[in-house]
This record gives sequence, structure tokens and C-alpha cells, in this order.
Amino acid sequence: MLATADVYKKQAAEKAVEFLRDGMIVGLGTGTTTRFALMKISELIDQGKLRRIIGIPSSRQTSQLAKRLGIPLGELNDHPTIDITIDGADEIDPQLNMIKGGGGALLREKIIIQASKRVIIIVDESKLSKRLGKKFPVPIEVLPFCWKCEAQFLESIHARVILRQTKTGKIFTTDQNNYILDAYFGQIKQPEDLVKKLSQRAGILGHGIFLELATDVIVAGKKGISHHRRYNLL
Repeated sequence: MLATADVYKKQAAEKAVEFLRDGMIVGLGTGTTTRFALMKISELIDQGKLRRIIGIPSSRQTSQLAKRLGIPLGELNDHPTIDITIDGADEIDPQLNMIKGGGGALLREKIIIQASKRVIIIVDESKLSKRLGKKFPVPIEVLPFCWKCEAQFLESIHARVILRQTKTGKIFTTDQNNYILDAYFGQIKQPEDLVKKLSQRAGILGHGIFLELATDVIVAGKKGISHHRRYNLL
């Protein structure tokens, strides 16, 4: 039996899958919520209700799961324009800006999202926040060569920094063999300004602040499912 939060995640994921059509190139996010979307896609493929789709996975983890579920996969370089990406988020503000990267795939997720015509983000209601940083740190992908330099820089702009580790105490590495610094800024009043500062650092390869990238956010919770749109899409 699913926990309440997982029930909501499943509801949001299955609602997002309703927007898929035959022949689409589909970006596949990473994380527990996206897992439910992959399971639903697999079910529709098995039933013959969804045909000729090609999934573009955002991580090795997602690729392995999609293969087990029988979802056809392709490479981004072969399909540089993606019709729809379905992904989760760790925190979302009222402007549909997000913090992502809890699963460690933030760099590839952002690349895939930026290549997408439509980006559907799926969350349970606990991920909603009045201001980014209130509930979740900003994951920052850095070169191992200079991670301490970047940690010092982040501390200089008032972040509390933790080098991400695995459950066994080893340093967590991304699919690109980089490290992740989880930067706790508290509530971020001007996320645009923070993004500019992070983007100026050569050792920072990616960050988990996603501004104006979600076209749709589907939220599931106690009151049911709600669909929020950044743009009026045809």
C-alpha cells in the first residue's frame, strides 16, 4: 500500500502522461515522482495505447528503469528537439520557478528541459513553497578539482554548504563524475541575482535553480489535482 505522499505523486504523474501522443519525443526526468510516470507510460505501451514514442532519459538511473519497463530510448544528439518532458521538482514557488537536483541529475535535467517545447512538472502538494530555499537547499554541481574553492565562494555569499555523500558515507558523484554541494541559503529573495553569481563561477557546472522553465505544473494533494500553466498553450 502506498504512503499518502506516494499516492499524490502517482496521481500527478498519471495526469501528466495524459498529454503524451503517439510519435512524440519525450524527456524523462529523474526521481521518485517521475518513476510513476514511467510506469504509466510502460503500461500504455503494453496496452497499445501509446505508440512510437522515444524517451530521452536524464540520468543513468532513469535509463535503466525505462529499459526494464520496455520504453524505447534515444539519444539527445539524435533528437535535439523534445516534444514534452515530464519531471519532478523539490520545491516550486508561485511563479512556477523551481529547485531541482535532489536526485543528483540537475545538469542533464536542465539540458533536457531547455531542449523541450513543453515541460510538465509533477509534484505532491508538499513541494509548494512561497519562496525558493524555504524548504530545500540549492544543489550545485562542481568539478572535484575545485570543490573546496566553490564551497568557500558559496559561504562568502552566505550559504551553509554540505558536500553531498551517499548513505554509506562516500562522496556522491553525478553521471558526469562531478560532486554536488548542497547550499542552504534560506529563503532566496532574488533568485535571478543568485543565478547570475553562480553562473560566473568556472568551477560551477550547473545549479538547481530553474527559472521560467516549467510550462505546466501538476499538483496532487488533499483537494485533488490542479494544473497550473505559465503560458496559454494551444
